[in-house]
Amino acid sequence: MIIDWNPAPLCEAQQKAAPKVLDGKAIANARLEQLGELAGQFADLKIQPTLAVVQVGGDPASSIYIRHKVRACEKVGIVGEHHHLPADVRYPEVLGLLKKLNRDRRVHGILLQLPLPEGMDGAEALLNIEPIKDVDGFHPVNLGNLMAGRSLLEPCTPTGILTMLQTAEIGFTGKEAVVIGRSVIVGRPMALMLTRANATVTLCHRHTADLEKAVRRADIVVVATGVPELIAGAWIKEGAVVIDVGISRKDGGLVGDVEFDSAKEKASFITPVPGGVGPMTVATLMENTIRATCIQEGYVVRKGHVIPAAEADLRFETTRGLGVTLLCPGASEDRSRALPTISEREKL
Repeated sequence: MIIDWNPAPLCEAQQKAAPKVLDGKAIANARLEQLGELAGQFADLKIQPTLAVVQVGGDPASSIYIRHKVRACEKVGIVGEHHHLPADVRYPEVLGLLKKLNRDRRVHGILLQLPLPEGMDGAEALLNIEPIKDVDGFHPVNLGNLMAGRSLLEPCTPTGILTMLQTAEIGFTGKEAVVIGRSVIVGRPMALMLTRANATVTLCHRHTADLEKAVRRADIVVVATGVPELIAGAWIKEGAVVIDVGISRKDGGLVGDVEFDSAKEKASFITPVPGGVGPMTVATLMENTIRATCIQEGYVVRKGHVIPAAEADLRFETTRGLGVTLLCPGASEDRSRALPTISEREKL
């Protein structure tokens, strides 16, 4: 593993939460404090973790998200570079900037804020980010590595959700998990991660024949559709865990994809909107930036200390994507043999 986290600060933050509430904001702040300590240790090594955020145009929602990300960078001690291009910029110039950031050794993470203006292909643009700097975890190489069980940089929202669930000591083995929404950003990677954690997963979408039936049997429900209050509270199984990723405006306020009040009555845990998944997504982006810094600079974290990867018998092999080579204990690098790469989240 690259970072062996101490879960205690996150657990302590969650223990102060209101009954039944998974307090994403408090858990995220605890994680950001841990990341700040690691960023400080990198600074002592004359290494400055750096995240480059590329924005094209002035989409209001994108601008808000970027402000949150830059603010988190400042809190942690990560350099946050905001590259803001006008909406009428030529598409090749956008790709050129991404390639330039790939070559810039100061930059450890690159985030392309989506959506791009009309006429620009966001999916194609993501292909121009080096997988090792893809801190959003959306590059096909990273998604493929997730599928293969050898990933190092995983999508932020589902990773943040797993962190919340682990913090609340929610078990996965043998549980029925229903994920609603099949986007590459949340739904599909979330289903893979829960499967990896030994849950039995059903992935639902707009063509699912009987959504209510699927939800009623679920021990864990993750909803990421963007449809306000799509899931009725009455559908929730007694004692289920409900993760609400959506956020929409309704009647002058903010609501999620789940009817919160009625769902809370039946759930053992539920995330609020706002203050649940959102802060965890941003915190995980910062985590991925520190993780990418470790990979590119050749370090790992053990018991809260940044140490050279070689001291942990690890070597990062980046010539073929994000593979990790484990050195045999006591063997010199010349006599090392490659072992199967194991995702650090393979065992939860």
